[in-house]
Formats: sequence, C-alpha cells, structure tokens
Amino acid sequence: MFPEMAEQLLGSDFEVVAKVGNGQALFEAAMRLQPDIIVSDISMPILSGIDAADLLRKSGCKSRIIFLTVHIDSEFVRACLLAGAFGYVVKARVATELVPAIHEALVGHIFVSHHISH
Repeated sequence: MFPEMAEQLLGSDFEVVAKVGNGQALFEAAMRLQPDIIVSDISMPILSGIDAADLLRKSGCKSRIIFLTVHIDSEFVRACLLAGAFGYVVKARVATELVPAIHEALVGHIFVSHHISH
C-alpha cells in the first residue's frame, strides 16, 4: 500500500526498489532486498505492518521503518515504535513530512508526525 503521491515525492531523492500489497510480502521483500528505509502502512492484509516490522526486527533486518498511515491514535504510534519504527507519518501530512521523516531515520532519529497528539 504505497500512495502514488508518496512515490512521486520519493522519486527525485530516493530509489523505490519494491512495492508490495501485504505484510507477508513486505517481510519477504525486506529480507531479500535489505533496503535502507521501508515505508509501510499499518493496515495491510495477511500480516499487519506492525507485525511485519516486529518480525523484521526480530529477524535481524537493519532496514529502518517509517509508517505512513491514517491512524492518529497515540496507541498506534506507541505500538509502531515498540516494533522498531523510526518514523510515523500521517497520510494527510505526506507532502510535508515523509521526506523529512526519511532523512531523520537515515541518521538514526525518530520522527513522529506533528499532527499526532503526544
């Protein structure tokens, strides 16, 4: 689940190496490709994005995960961070926050959308 707008935003600065349609495919592609960054949704078929992130972390994958989601509840943010996420961007803020979130994750910093109540 990768919005077209997000792909367009990334196209000039980053190389998109894969797009997948479910959490199991995310896990398999990440283990095979070992990308620097993974942009994932939370709500995905077969395996949720949070479960896929947790499984990747437990499997030793070094990719840094950023969630791009509609969920603004702090419980989702907490669950994502516990699963090892480096970023949490609300889809309504994709145009202004996705690229900065990726840059922060690349240097090891955690980014949480400004739209979230802390």
